[in-house]
Amino acid sequence: MKLIITQENFKKALTTVSRVINSKTGLSILNNLLLYTDSNRLIINSTNMDVAISENINAKIEKEGKIVVPAKLLTEFISNLPKVNINLELINDKLKIEAGSYKSTINTINPKDFPEIPEIKKAEKITINTQDFKDIVNQTTNVTSGDVSRPILTGVYMYTNGDTLSFVATDGYRLAEKQITNNNNIKAIIPASTLSIVSQSIPEELEDINILINEDQVSFILNNIEITSRLISGNFIDYQGLIPSKTENNFTLSKDEFLRTIKISELFARETAGVITIKIDEKKSHITIQSIASEFGENTSELTAKVKGSAEISLNARYLIEALNCISSEEIEFNFSGKLAPILLKGVEDISYKHIIMPTKS
Repeated sequence: MKLIITQENFKKALTTVSRVINSKTGLSILNNLLLYTDSNRLIINSTNMDVAISENINAKIEKEGKIVVPAKLLTEFISNLPKVNINLELINDKLKIEAGSYKSTINTINPKDFPEIPEIKKAEKITINTQDFKDIVNQTTNVTSGDVSRPILTGVYMYTNGDTLSFVATDGYRLAEKQITNNNNIKAIIPASTLSIVSQSIPEELEDINILINEDQVSFILNNIEITSRLISGNFIDYQGLIPSKTENNFTLSKDEFLRTIKISELFARETAGVITIKIDEKKSHITIQSIASEFGENTSELTAKVKGSAEISLNARYLIEALNCISSEEIEFNFSGKLAPILLKGVEDISYKHIIMPTKS
């Protein structure tokens, strides 16, 4: 192998493919990258056996070849080089790197030891606008569970119903549903970690994301980047019954004003598991937000709102803050029926996103 490549392109690609590298893996080969040439391109591959990333970049290829090199060392070394052309050459199983006045040698590993990168076959293809995809990831992955004993809750459920494509996630205490228009026939649970990696890897100029999906795998095509992941097996929970169709109480107000008040209230609730109480009064057209008293004191705030009903409910302030940050509308609608009934949050201007929070028993 012998080639010339720009430091900027090489650095960017190494950073992207290294996102799946996990130093705690039991297989040392997974701490490495596979590099090989194809015509006038250098292809860089990485995998953790669940997710694989492949990126190809332009290079001046003088001699074809394939090598495996330590991911952390190569990435950090190239990242610290100046923005100049880099010469790579494989000599006697050692990778010689020259960039201006910098010269280094890195020992390589036999490419035959590197796991085969999966190729997705017989797949359904869908296309999603890049901004829509980023919104989906931001609005759903934060409510997935980290409990590996319940794997389906660590992913985002994607399925079609008519011309609607829904993305649903829950950790058992809250639930998020985002819907977009798409008439493909899709049903899969995608790991939340995979969606986060894809979102972080999207090139700035990319307008649409192509997704290939079959019964076992999903592959995201981001121009010259391809991210392939295993799907989570199993059936997602029957969540529709958790979304209230009708509620007895609700209020509507500015999202920013409500969010600011909740953040202040949360400061005083940290010693009591972050629990706050919201009281609504239809006659006075206002809501009262109170932090449970702690050793630091307590906080009570009042806001004017469009109110229906008179009731109170307690919930986790952090859950509410995270939910409000996911809503793009300027005004939000807060719906609930009783102290132990699920809370339904949604934007007034955008009804494509719904967020459910289970109240506390305080």
